[in-house]
Amino acid sequence: MKKRFLSLLLALLTLTGCGAVRTEPEPDASGDGSGKTVAYVPLDDRPDNVERVVYLAESLGYALTMPDRDLYRTALDGQPLNENGTQYGDRAKLFQWVLDQEATGCDRYILSLDQLLYGGLVSSRDLSPEACVLPLPEGGSVHVSQLLENLLAVLAEDPDNVVWLLDSVMRLANVTVGYQGARLEHYNWMRAFGAQPRETLAETDLTIENVLETYWRGPGGADPYDGAARQMEAVSADDYFQPQRFVSQFIQSREQKLRLSDEVQRILSQPGHEGFRLLIGIDDSSLEDCIQKNEIAYLRRGLRTGADGEALDWLLSGVDDLAFKAVARMYLDESDSRVPWSGTAAVRYFGGAEDRPACDYDFQPLTEIMAEHFAFFRLTDQSSNHLSAGLQILVLTQPVEEGQKKAYYTELIQALQDNRANQRPTVLIDASNGTYGTAFHQALTKECELGWLLSYAGFLDMAIVTGTALSHGAARYAALNRGAVTDSMDRAWARTLADSVVKDFCYKNIVRNDLLTYIRNDLAGDPNNFWVPDIDRAAIQTRLETGMDAAAGDVLRNLERSNFAVSLEPYEERGWGGTALEDYRFPWDRAFEIGMDIQLGAFTEPHKKVMGLYVQ
Repeated sequence: MKKRFLSLLLALLTLTGCGAVRTEPEPDASGDGSGKTVAYVPLDDRPDNVERVVYLAESLGYALTMPDRDLYRTALDGQPLNENGTQYGDRAKLFQWVLDQEATGCDRYILSLDQLLYGGLVSSRDLSPEACVLPLPEGGSVHVSQLLENLLAVLAEDPDNVVWLLDSVMRLANVTVGYQGARLEHYNWMRAFGAQPRETLAETDLTIENVLETYWRGPGGADPYDGAARQMEAVSADDYFQPQRFVSQFIQSREQKLRLSDEVQRILSQPGHEGFRLLIGIDDSSLEDCIQKNEIAYLRRGLRTGADGEALDWLLSGVDDLAFKAVARMYLDESDSRVPWSGTAAVRYFGGAEDRPACDYDFQPLTEIMAEHFAFFRLTDQSSNHLSAGLQILVLTQPVEEGQKKAYYTELIQALQDNRANQRPTVLIDASNGTYGTAFHQALTKECELGWLLSYAGFLDMAIVTGTALSHGAARYAALNRGAVTDSMDRAWARTLADSVVKDFCYKNIVRNDLLTYIRNDLAGDPNNFWVPDIDRAAIQTRLETGMDAAAGDVLRNLERSNFAVSLEPYEERGWGGTALEDYRFPWDRAFEIGMDIQLGAFTEPHKKVMGLYVQ
């Protein structure tokens, strides 16, 4: 009887012209070109620093302008060099590019100091005094700190300028696999040295010189080098990797970077820089009293506050999400007098491990990372009474009990479904670092409307994941509260969500694992750099495209049948249109991450579900 009824229902829907509506995806630009212009110098050319920042900016009504990619591109060993003949960005031309934007009347800036001063994140980890000096075309040279001071002086002349400067605390390893000969075992050795405990300085002893001394001094006078050597005794020296030489370069690089970060704070402390904001991110870290600890304390002491006590500078976990945070906070700060920004949020954890770091690369428990980001995004925590909060945040942690994995994510899915039924805007964070395998993602795809989420993140470490999810979620929540969302903003927002979900659900846990095995076993190559040794990159590209086409089907169909909020008061929804993925690519010719184009069809009237079937 049930089968007959469903057959009759399907026939009726077909005869009446109803059924799941799918508009054909078509290429278009996310923005309409009418947004407020933001001049942006990216950290480097990875998707999280380029495409996804563009999507987020356009979802908030900004028009992002960037220099040519060659000027901020990072090239791994053996790969084609940039036009300046190096593996890193062209600093002199980037400084000039920013001045050119000012000359055109631009008044909003987001500038990566790691790119402007060092040529990108990777090159910022390998600094010598000579690397911080640039030759002048007419002869002579200039230190990058002088270029920066001159640039900031020019930008400070216009009191209407809002300038976000993005800086970082160097990670525990200064080498990058696939760059200047470094391999994974070299990275592991250097990280072991950086993670060795150091003597902790009292606040009254926090000077640069004292911090530098602790690079070589552990608690009780212990030698960090000996500790790392014992821990990594299996990594032997060779013609390339001489641990003592590498450690000496590491210390030199950290000193240069810390001194320049201190110089930035000195410049901003001078009158006339009240419109500048400094956001410092902590690159992958450790729970131990590692080499970063005194650096963090020193830089934290130099953060500014305004006359009203409001923070002007911040130091937060995470680096790859810095631009997301800056774009979102810029938008939140520009609330108009009619609809001032205020946000309440509640976070609920599932899995039981929120009181500890999510992985070896975090130095804070999830709860502390979340609290710091709440403060940054001006979210008032109402977790004790979560139903009273405007923004709901659901976080899946690592399981405290291995045998309860399914129970943890099932409970989260039920909470998500309850929020959906009650129209509570929701951010979803997977902080489990892959400990649930693909089971959690498969259950979400089967049982939830993925396209209804305000934002999702789960690809990287928890510190970055938190900043990514809350940047997109808090900003979208604020935009919906203001009631000024346009179709082009909706389309850009949809791309941010699709990008996060597809890369985490489909690439990270399915296609990437297949590629790692294929590259190592079938091609005898290195997944961290397809050029050294030089392998069949066309074959890898084909494997990527075939894998993604197979893995993404269910997720895309879920998105196409989802509705999403376009207004909160009154609550209104639209339906997703067709969604297609094109032009898969490896931005750095390595398997770690991919880029892709996301094509959307026209949005529709809300999709409806009758007896488990989507109808229009």
